[in-house]
Amino acid sequence: MGRVKAAIEVLGQERWVLFDSGARNSYVTANVAEGLPRIDLPQERTAALGGKLHKLRQACLVVGRIDGHTFEFNANVIDEIGKDEDGRPIEVLFGAVAMQLWGIRLDIKAEQLDLSHHSDDFVEFGP
Repeated sequence: MGRVKAAIEVLGQERWVLFDSGARNSYVTANVAEGLPRIDLPQERTAALGGKLHKLRQACLVVGRIDGHTFEFNANVIDEIGKDEDGRPIEVLFGAVAMQLWGIRLDIKAEQLDLSHHSDDFVEFGP
C-alpha cells in the first residue's frame, strides 16, 4: 500500500488528488463532481473514509488528464475527503481499481506517480 499526492486536470481545472493504493474505490468531492455526468445510486451505501462514515448517494464519471495522459473512471461523490499532511483539502481520492485500469503505479520512495505503463489503447481479448 502507498500514497502519492499530485494535481490532475478535471474540466480544465487543477484538482488536488490523493492516489491511494490502499483504497479500493475512488471518491470526489461534490465540488469536483459539478459539471461531471452523475447518477443517483439505486441504494444508499456507506464508506468509512478519513475516520468518518460517509453516506454514498451518487456516483460520477471523472474525465481528466495527468501529465498529458487522459483517463476516465467512476467515483463516489462525498461532501469532503479530508486534508493531507500539509492541511490542503483532498478533492479526489484515486483508488486502486482506477489506478489498475490506467496502469498508474506509485513510486513511494520518490513520492511521485509512475505513468510508464499508462496506455490509451486496450487489448481485451485476442483472436
